[in-house]
Amino acid sequence: MSSPGDFDAVRKDIVAQLKKPGYDDGSAGPVFVRLAWHSAGTYDLESDTGGSNGAGMRYEAEGGDPANAGLQYGRAFLEPVKERHPWITYSDLWTLAGVVAIKEMGGPQIPWLPGRTDLVDDSKVPPRGRLPDGAQGADHLRHIFYRMGFNDQEIVCLSGGHNLGRTHADRSGFNGPWVNNPTRFSNQFFKLLQRLEWKPHTLPNGFKQFIYTDPDAEEGDEPLMMLPTDMALLTDKSFAPWVKKYAEDKDLFFDHFAKVFAKLIELGIKRDAEGNVVNTDRVKGGYISAPKKSDTATGPPRQRQARL
Repeated sequence: MSSPGDFDAVRKDIVAQLKKPGYDDGSAGPVFVRLAWHSAGTYDLESDTGGSNGAGMRYEAEGGDPANAGLQYGRAFLEPVKERHPWITYSDLWTLAGVVAIKEMGGPQIPWLPGRTDLVDDSKVPPRGRLPDGAQGADHLRHIFYRMGFNDQEIVCLSGGHNLGRTHADRSGFNGPWVNNPTRFSNQFFKLLQRLEWKPHTLPNGFKQFIYTDPDAEEGDEPLMMLPTDMALLTDKSFAPWVKKYAEDKDLFFDHFAKVFAKLIELGIKRDAEGNVVNTDRVKGGYISAPKKSDTATGPPRQRQARL
């Protein structure tokens, strides 16, 4: 067990949890990134509700949201870390895990500060419906991301997170990876989105996505896929130039992604000049670390929204 505030020790134990031979493509990294993403992506700028502060996904009201299907695995993978460092809050652990995973998978160093507290009950859990639906288009993306305070450039940049992981028919309804190496962070998502010929494809479950089938693929190779929201990045006149820029300039993408992901996990967090969190929950309750939960992955089955 580490001393309270020893985040370097926490980081090391998060790294130790990344390798998962029997899970997806052998890494928990992508699901850690998605966990951090979804824990923060519920923020609403107008009402100043939601966001990563509180770790509301510990409660059924948020954790059971169909949009969070599959994240129970990411949460369970982090339980051994929580057991070794019981002083850390889940809200800090989940966001830190996303930052660590991105760096370990070859991505940029993302600024991260601690201090988030865990909600003591579900009374402040945000309503469902605030996370993106991959079956939609550009208007939907703007509705979701403008609500959080992001602009068009930041929307495209965050979509670059699709360099990691894959979709699952039994979770999002969609199926397959976006890129050839889904455990390596790069700008490949933008390159492939722009260069390959994506054809509409309807899955057996009725979900519509886009696929590219490599003519030189060997038997058993799975085709790459894109979501309708991904294709919207190509056709929208404001989004498309950023796709081109990020496809051509990896360093630019990494620089912008580090900034926008840092902004994402800080949504709704208020800090003083020294970086201490001063949110109302933090003031009233202090740094409350919720008790450790189960190592067993439990959560919603199939859902109708894909991650972004």
